[in-house]
Amino acid sequence: MNVHDRIDALRREMESAGIDIYIVPTADHHHSEYVGEYFKVRQFLTGFTGSAGTAVVTRDKAGLWTDGRYFIQADRQLSGSVITLYRMGEPGVDTVEEFVEKELPQGGVIGFDGRTVGIAEGREYEKIAEKKKGRLDQGRDLGGTVWTDRPEMPKEKAFRLDVKYAGESTSSKLARIREKMEDCGADVHLVSSLDDIAWMLNIRGGDVAYCPLVLSYALIWMDHVDFYADRDKFSDELLEELNEDGVRLLPYAQVYEDVKRLEKDTVVLLDPERISYALYKNLPEHVSTIEEQNPSILMKSMKNDTEAENIRNAHLKDGIAHTRFMYWLKKNIGKIPMTEMSASAKLEEFRSEQEGYLGASFAPISAFADHGAVIHYSATEETNVELKEGKLFLTDTGGHYWEGSTDITRTVALGEVGETEKEHFTLVARAMLRLANTEFLHGCTGANLDCIAREIFWKEKLNFNHGTGHGVGYLTNVHEAPINFRWKEGNFPAQPLEKNMVISDEPGIYIEDSHGIRLENLLLVQKDEENEYGQFMRFEILTWVPIDLDALLPERMTEEERSMLNDYHRKVYELIGPHLNEEEREWLKEYTRQI
Repeated sequence: MNVHDRIDALRREMESAGIDIYIVPTADHHHSEYVGEYFKVRQFLTGFTGSAGTAVVTRDKAGLWTDGRYFIQADRQLSGSVITLYRMGEPGVDTVEEFVEKELPQGGVIGFDGRTVGIAEGREYEKIAEKKKGRLDQGRDLGGTVWTDRPEMPKEKAFRLDVKYAGESTSSKLARIREKMEDCGADVHLVSSLDDIAWMLNIRGGDVAYCPLVLSYALIWMDHVDFYADRDKFSDELLEELNEDGVRLLPYAQVYEDVKRLEKDTVVLLDPERISYALYKNLPEHVSTIEEQNPSILMKSMKNDTEAENIRNAHLKDGIAHTRFMYWLKKNIGKIPMTEMSASAKLEEFRSEQEGYLGASFAPISAFADHGAVIHYSATEETNVELKEGKLFLTDTGGHYWEGSTDITRTVALGEVGETEKEHFTLVARAMLRLANTEFLHGCTGANLDCIAREIFWKEKLNFNHGTGHGVGYLTNVHEAPINFRWKEGNFPAQPLEKNMVISDEPGIYIEDSHGIRLENLLLVQKDEENEYGQFMRFEILTWVPIDLDALLPERMTEEERSMLNDYHRKVYELIGPHLNEEEREWLKEYTRQI
């Protein structure tokens, strides 16, 4: 079955159900960023493998909407298909909602699986249907019906995250949540986001690709928790520990029926950005809702001191592995065969040698030469190319350790590269260093600080089509709300940066059909001096891996920027050097030399 056949099959199902437009987002039932194989319906229907995108199919049109990270990838993967690419945010491009409103006939029906659509989206589709005097059909998984050999739901075992890693007990976290519930007058808190549940209950699992989470829902009451998940994933010992904290395990899908039975005048706290439209519509009319961000969002973003110290240790391990990989790459390029995929596997091998390593924290990006210009490129057997001297090689990878999660991007010169590549590399390095060394007053958000990295690009009339940074979770999601570095706030909350938040610093530049460069370190927000002007803040760098001097033009840097790089490299050698063998250490000494 090719893409054309799949879209035709979906249209037959639509016709049978009386649906005029069918919408397929990239989502599981919990709006996870990465989804397990069972939930990749949009990928199955369209052939587009990016982690973000929405497919919309009418009786005679089919479109895919995705953001700037995936424009090049989507254009290539949709080429020759029956699906039109809609570049989100570009001038003159309709949004999904605008397209649906234009294409929906009078009295028409909009269809989607309501478990995969958020409340805000569902409400927008309601408005459109009302304008056209039509209706919604949100109870059909038509894409899943077409997918006859669909994988099974995940069945990985859950496990406990000990307090020596989590830094706070489940009972303490639930007590803090209940304080927030009491403050806003809620009787029960409905939670669907997997990372929030994992954080609150100190559990982890393997149900979501690259995120050690458990498919689950929770109803948090003042005296107990109704926890909805597959019983087979839990050992008796783990269930006993949860029970001691007042957590009662119930069948995974039962939550949809249980919310229907909530008593009259019950006040439900829910996060409209993190609850599915289907679950929301199951709430009876006689309950009241308080729609606010989950209290756990901010709580888990502000790591406790135990987590912060663990995270430092995780990054030390990761720095050792990645530095050894960089040495191996430099030493062997042109001498032994290597490809994007084999190099990626070698980096994974170095990480797996570190104690406490649990697996990759997201789909690895291993991109040679022009593939680096595809921001979220993923090498496959069809696209995998040999690494050769004379070009740049970009890796964006990360790992989960018991001590936390890492995310690092390095672009490396394989042999001698061109002057333009070096100019662009130097620009990216300068931007990353400038942001990492910023000092700021408490109350600043990532939107206030993004331009510190981006300004030098704009002076060259250049830009990069993604945020400069994102929050990072602790053994949950590597992309974690509510913080980010973005020059456009958009729908993102303006959350001030607080002590012990972890955020990435990753400017880049992407030249289609030529090269892509990105450099990324993770930063830990710290308090600095407090005086009559207020509390000053700074960043502590967590990532310790050399910036490739072979790709750098020091003369294009200011004296202050060279000092920043020298200070960084001095610390890299100090921290990583003792963990390397003699040959690796001598190499590192050369690649962290002062400039």
